[in-house]
Amino acid sequence: MSTAQLNIISVLLDWLEDNLDQPLSVDDVAAKAGFSKWYLQRMFKSVTGHTLGAYTRARRLSRAALALRFTRRSILDIGYHYHFDSQQIFTRAFKRQFAQTPGSYRCAADWPLAGLCPPLRPKAGSLPKPDFVILPETRLFGITKSYSSSLEEIDDFFRRDIRTPLWHQYLQKATTLPPRLYGLNCLVPGGTNGRRQDMILHYTTAWANQLLPAYISEGQTVVLNGGTYAQFTYEGLAEGLQNFILWVYDTSMPILELTRRQGHDVERFYPQPEFQCSATCLIHCEYLIPIRC
Repeated sequence: MSTAQLNIISVLLDWLEDNLDQPLSVDDVAAKAGFSKWYLQRMFKSVTGHTLGAYTRARRLSRAALALRFTRRSILDIGYHYHFDSQQIFTRAFKRQFAQTPGSYRCAADWPLAGLCPPLRPKAGSLPKPDFVILPETRLFGITKSYSSSLEEIDDFFRRDIRTPLWHQYLQKATTLPPRLYGLNCLVPGGTNGRRQDMILHYTTAWANQLLPAYISEGQTVVLNGGTYAQFTYEGLAEGLQNFILWVYDTSMPILELTRRQGHDVERFYPQPEFQCSATCLIHCEYLIPIRC
């Protein structure tokens, strides 16, 4: 494989990820890439090891699986959104990939990620690998903000930077920073009235009670369930954390065939004296996902 081919397919893969809800055909993709469909399909298979059609279908089903877990849209509506012509066709394809029906997948208490097809990233670095830790039940004090999204806006929603504005809001008055700062993620289905709230993210900025800044008067106690967590470690710019989390969920967790149990995702930050409330500050974050052993 040449560097030029790798670059072409990398750009194409990014474009596919942003257009999985569009009525794509091999002809459409070839036109976007500027090649004949026969040449593009051969190059795609050579670079990725996958056929273009099968990969696109598997990624659409993976997106559909997220919609089943985190929205209340009907199974038929989700199937149509990702361009399956009928509920029967969608159910049959979904069952081949996930070994269960869409209805069973939606209703299960735990979330098995093994069936998700990871997005291909030919230029990606080493895959994030977790440590497995056991946390006791923990009480924190936090302030929760909620953010909603429609299924059509899912890409922008999952890449949105919600942390640095909250850090600026709640830490700018601090004379000293806590040795440990928490962020708690809880993604739930939205209401049934209108698609603008297909899914809702509740994000809690939290502290240990004894470290609560004096100027924080609002908020509530939050209880973290004890149990086993997969802990992934991120070090880098704050603006890169969200892409790291997406990489963990869409690639590491499925490849490791982990099952997520109910509860918050937990972010643990360790602010240093030079910490700044900005997207370009350097951070150390332990990202913990509750899993079923």
